Amino acid sequence: MTEKLLSDVEYNYKKINENIALAAQKIGKSREDITFLAATKTVAADVINYAISLGLDHIGENKVQELISKYDDYNLENCSLQFIGHLQTNKVKQIVDKVDLIQSVDSVKLANEIAKQSIKHNKITDVLVEVNIGREENKSGVYPENLDELLCQMAQIDGIKVKGLMTIPPICDNKHKISKYFNNMHNIFIDISQKKLDNIDMTILSMGMSADYYEAILEGANMVRIGSSLFGARDYT
Repeated sequence: MTEKLLSDVEYNYKKINENIALAAQKIGKSREDITFLAATKTVAADVINYAISLGLDHIGENKVQELISKYDDYNLENCSLQFIGHLQTNKVKQIVDKVDLIQSVDSVKLANEIAKQSIKHNKITDVLVEVNIGREENKSGVYPENLDELLCQMAQIDGIKVKGLMTIPPICDNKHKISKYFNNMHNIFIDISQKKLDNIDMTILSMGMSADYYEAILEGANMVRIGSSLFGARDYT
């Protein structure tokens, strides 16, 4: 961990918060209305802890093994740890007692396993339902037309609590296209909110990442997941 890296993280953290505040202001909201979650894949625990010391209060891991390997080193006293990647049912038991929220639930099978493991730990796990807004075959997430049915099934499961929706839209070559996906997702979020489904809370709409979090906020996101814009380009070697 170098002084240059820490300086970059501090600068980036301040800049991102300024951008979030500007986007929020444009739609009549405040900075406090938007949750800044740092996506921490491949980032060392000491660097994550430095960002937490700056005020970062939400982090998210994509891989079960990486979360477990760094878990004891996180400074989580004032920070929420979430799981934001694709989660296999056979790995739920490894993380359910360690995270505050699982963002990527897209099936009854996975929901049931999270509930089963949560009950073993005498807890109710908050979850978001992942929506495949771009209908991409190579991505996880429930298709929009199947969302109501999945939510109704999940509402009957003890041990979990649906707190909202998340999405990862297709890669787009311009801001207008990505904004359209975000707008569609927000409309779905609002539509479900108005139905007032039993045991379903539509409080979190998690969408937008480093390249498009500003546009996501303009279209209604109240949680953004930002990695490389905070920590720099990832090294996957």
